[in-house]
Amino acid sequence: MWRATTVQACGMWPFAAGSGAPMTGVPLGQHLFTGATVCGDPLNWFTRARYISNPSLFMLGMPGLGKSTLVNRMLIGLSATGVVPLVLGDLKPDYADTVRALGGQVISIGRGRGGINVLDPGAMGAAAARIGGEAGEVLKAETHGRVLNMVAALITIVRGRPMDDHEQSVLSAVLHHLRERTPPGRTVLLPDVLRVLTEGPDRVRAVTLDRGDDARYRDAVDPLHRSLLGILDGPLGDTFASETSTRIDPGAPAVCIDISGIGEADTQLTAAAMLAAWSDGLGTVAASHALADAGLEPRRWFFTVLDELWRPLRAASGIVDRIDALTRLNRSLGLGDAKITHTLKDAEALGTDADRAKARGFVERAGMVVCAGLPKAEMEDLGKVVGLSRREIELVSSWSSPPGWGVSGEHEEPPGRGRFLIKVGGRPGIPIKVAITDAERRLHNTNTRWTPNEETVRRELARTSEQVARAAQEGTYGMPGAPGGPAAEAGAGRWTA
Repeated sequence: MWRATTVQACGMWPFAAGSGAPMTGVPLGQHLFTGATVCGDPLNWFTRARYISNPSLFMLGMPGLGKSTLVNRMLIGLSATGVVPLVLGDLKPDYADTVRALGGQVISIGRGRGGINVLDPGAMGAAAARIGGEAGEVLKAETHGRVLNMVAALITIVRGRPMDDHEQSVLSAVLHHLRERTPPGRTVLLPDVLRVLTEGPDRVRAVTLDRGDDARYRDAVDPLHRSLLGILDGPLGDTFASETSTRIDPGAPAVCIDISGIGEADTQLTAAAMLAAWSDGLGTVAASHALADAGLEPRRWFFTVLDELWRPLRAASGIVDRIDALTRLNRSLGLGDAKITHTLKDAEALGTDADRAKARGFVERAGMVVCAGLPKAEMEDLGKVVGLSRREIELVSSWSSPPGWGVSGEHEEPPGRGRFLIKVGGRPGIPIKVAITDAERRLHNTNTRWTPNEETVRRELARTSEQVARAAQEGTYGMPGAPGGPAAEAGAGRWTA
């Protein structure tokens, strides 16, 4: 195929058939039927093309069809335009190698790998000190609220239910007390909160209404004290007990917080790490915008990726609320987002009706909905939300079929791999075919555990060849049935144990 101007290809103009494929944004692939190049991503379609009213993408599809590979291409393309990709909780990991290749920052979180101090004001605290004045005080107050919400979320995960309102008042008073009395350069830690609860200063006692009765004070703070001990010594381990191992670099061209070291069965720690990563990452976004508003830094846009959405959704209800808030406020936050999951039924598995309703709203509010191969029943349900035609339902359903039984060869792929349908509002869907480059293939192999280690294979082959050669020289291991071999010595021309 060739692209040419009307001057170069004047004899072929006007073309017999045109194509309405969009050309704004990251090059994604080719139109499945016309072959035309299709470009697009949530940020460019929101800011430049004005195709969508919300810079968000929701992607559904069966495993192994290339969902995260397409988002990885968007991540690379947006990074080239100055957008900062943020993968705030890489569960496999799928994006760490790409972020490293872009010169970005990869932070590992998990037991024995690294931790996050949820009381650390991070980039927001540094920005507040740099801005100063009234705007700096406003940012400090916002930082206090973010820290308070994060600790409350951890307690919710440990307890399995939200904090009481008076406990949040006590916790807020403790945080104010520590902020006022901690010397500059030292960061407050969760053990400091326990120490203040034990000491019971006047500011903290005042919100418990103890009226000078120590027993009333202990009754008010002991449940909170026990929950904090549960964070430090319970299933969350020491991940949140000490200083942040690696802070997010506000100037990094890309950031990936890798939590793949946490086991899939460790749902509490997964939920806590996800919440901490999102709190820290979105705090960095808020700090960047505050500095830009003050004229101290250039304006930057951000692109967040939340892959394997079903895992954090099932980990804790607090995750649903946080993602729900993000999908409603991402226009004002100056960031686009991509959420990836398998089917709409992932939302049905949540524990409460409220959480299920919030999760279904992610699809309804998404500016772009991208479908990989899905079963027909799933497409019927999705069609009620995004308005799919019968032809579109049949097309995407056909992509969920496996290859035929007669297919052979290790490089054969399912028929739906790399094929996607992009839906925006009531417009007809755009079917595309994505062909990845060798560089993308090296950076984004989601089947690394199923890929043989070439060096190991080479070493094993060399060792086996050496053993066979040595055995042949020594004459100790002949082939079964061969003269002088073990079968011949046994007097039979067959294998023997």
